[in-house]
Amino acid sequence: MSANFSQHTTTGAPQFELKARTFTLPLLRLFGTDMEAVARQLSEKVAQAGGFFHNAPVVIDLKEVSGAEVAFPLLVGLMRGHGMIPVGVRGGTPDQNSAAEAMELAVLADGRSQRPEIQGAGPPAGSVKAISAIEATKLVTKPVRSGQRVYARGGDLVVLAQVSSGAEIMADGHIHVYAALRGRALAGLKGNQEARIFCQDLQAELVSVAGHYRISENIDARLRGRPMQVYLEERTLHIEGI
Repeated sequence: MSANFSQHTTTGAPQFELKARTFTLPLLRLFGTDMEAVARQLSEKVAQAGGFFHNAPVVIDLKEVSGAEVAFPLLVGLMRGHGMIPVGVRGGTPDQNSAAEAMELAVLADGRSQRPEIQGAGPPAGSVKAISAIEATKLVTKPVRSGQRVYARGGDLVVLAQVSSGAEIMADGHIHVYAALRGRALAGLKGNQEARIFCQDLQAELVSVAGHYRISENIDARLRGRPMQVYLEERTLHIEGI
């Protein structure tokens, strides 16, 4: 069953048509809120799927984490970084839905999105715990190597050494890298749109502020290898010299 809305003009043929239909979307069922584990398992699943999920609209199912705090800016950034297009959520609480809407995700009723599903290793044993611990500024003095992930929960992250390709650094606040940034940097994980990324040598694979991201292929070559800052202005990600 579908609704059909055609736009007619008084002087010519219809210029467009709107249709409301039920259709199938890939579904990412979230079993836990540990974004480091989600990032690791998502990388594995996407690698196994080849290009199946590239540019695919995906809905996030929140039933298994109902009531938990979900870091939507980080989750959206991770999904986009893997080529997915997160479009909405289902099965969430009012607070979760509000947080999702702040990231411009639609809130869908159950049954609107169906398989295929993108699953991790399965539901973790025991209850799901929300992210709630608060930390001060986190200081890292050694290089962040490929495969490593560093997260400054509730504050800023300061890295005094290089961040290698394949590494990931994350912060709820600002990120400062006083060396080469070659990996992935995600600031403002919990939606702080005032967060910024500062680095002495921009060579990043991905930069993100509050879920708004840019991958290396979309960073102007003239900006690379120089001291840069990354910030949001009117919901647009900007990269400019320091």
